[in-house]
Amino acid sequence: MAISHFLKAQQPKDKNKIYSLHEPDVYVIAKGKDHKQYEYGNKVSIVSTKDTNIIVGVASHDKNIHDSKTLTVAISHANSNRNKPIKQAVCDRGYVGAKVVLGANIILPKKALKRDNRYQRDKKRKLCKRRAAIEPIIGHLKSDFRLSRNLLKGQVGDELMF
Repeated sequence: MAISHFLKAQQPKDKNKIYSLHEPDVYVIAKGKDHKQYEYGNKVSIVSTKDTNIIVGVASHDKNIHDSKTLTVAISHANSNRNKPIKQAVCDRGYVGAKVVLGANIILPKKALKRDNRYQRDKKRKLCKRRAAIEPIIGHLKSDFRLSRNLLKGQVGDELMF
């Protein structure tokens, strides 16, 4: 009953709006794409290996926080599933901010430095091209493994789904 009163009183510019009656923990995630600018749900971080693209870590986040703040949870979960700790993490530009997280150097795609030699430029370019390999993995998880829609309720249901 309290949710219905809160829903009726909310304004378009209010913070912490309710977007779903059956799942009040849902929030808006801005994607920035033309065909789908927003998604409603919860944010999930996926960590995969560099060469074989095996998923070694998954973390579900209960709030819509900046991507750079999700790295600590994702890398710690991936480190718990591995024998050796992660030394390098190649991320997209949304993770700008932290340079080192839990001992892992964060590599972001950016323009090559003038002092870099050809070997260093090619190495960075190759790593950043490999980062794009996570996008098809996320697409397959959503379509083949029914992760596009979560039927379990609450934050515990989101964590169980992954």
